[in-house]
Amino acid sequence: MADAAKEAEPRTFTLRDFVVAGRERLHLDVVVGGDGLRHEVLEPMCNRPGLALTGFYGCFAWRRLQVIGQAEQAYLESLPSGEPLARVKALFDRGAYCIIFANGMQVPDGLKSAAEAAGAAVMRTDLITREFFHQSTFVLETLRAPTMRMYATTVEVAGLGVLIEGAAGLGKSETALGLVKRGNALVADDFTCIRKDVALNAIFASASEVTRNYMEIRGIGIINVPKVFGVTAVRGEKRIDLVISLRRMEDVNGELDRTGQERRTRTILGVEVPQITIPVSAGRDLVNLIETAAQQYKLLASGYDAVRDLDARICARAEAAGAPQTGGPHG
Repeated sequence: MADAAKEAEPRTFTLRDFVVAGRERLHLDVVVGGDGLRHEVLEPMCNRPGLALTGFYGCFAWRRLQVIGQAEQAYLESLPSGEPLARVKALFDRGAYCIIFANGMQVPDGLKSAAEAAGAAVMRTDLITREFFHQSTFVLETLRAPTMRMYATTVEVAGLGVLIEGAAGLGKSETALGLVKRGNALVADDFTCIRKDVALNAIFASASEVTRNYMEIRGIGIINVPKVFGVTAVRGEKRIDLVISLRRMEDVNGELDRTGQERRTRTILGVEVPQITIPVSAGRDLVNLIETAAQQYKLLASGYDAVRDLDARICARAEAAGAPQTGGPHG
């Protein structure tokens, strides 16, 4: 429910977070770390300090991660002995707190001590510059994305990410278990971590690292979903396409839209997501209802509206019934 959701957390992160998050993508080797890895990434972007290496510091983007690529390396190698080190050290004097050497380049002798003295970090990667920029964008965007946590269960149903919310005791986990047994996949049980993809203006759900792949079922206990149902029964992360709010029948009497014409949305981290309220009472098959709701949403998204279609058929029948008779013996 809305009051169970925590506010979006400030998305600040350190160089150490960047190294850990980019372990697989970025192939980073930390040459100088220590206290420098505690430094907050002030502007989550990479910058090639070409002009700064020539001594021009106007508009130098020192708040970003500095990447020495092939062009910068060629320029530094064209300088007299001792000058390349002085040019790179000068970046620290202008505020640079992280320098990354791409293309497997060697770090100049003497730069390690200069970085340690400045409290900065120096790293290497064997990725070419272009590929490093491309991959680092994904890592930095993920780290800075707004996030929040909700007491809700998320399941992939018919290819859609469905977030199921509701008060405790309404059967969210049992419903998710039934959906998994029907061939759908669990994303997160009971506690969902949500991040916003700013570029896509979409939100994505995942489980916490500790509880990922696990469910708590009253009367049974803790189960490991992939161990019981196979690895296809879980998803690491899923875009949220639909929010289903479970509410007790007595709490929604008189509020329900019986035809489904009313289109409701739920705003999460500034993103509007379609929302459906399903009343819960004894005997209602929530698994079947949620599967049907997901299929119905897919039809709506494709442009088909059952209410509009039925209305057109009723109007056509009424017009036919009211039309004057033609033909016959006096026609």
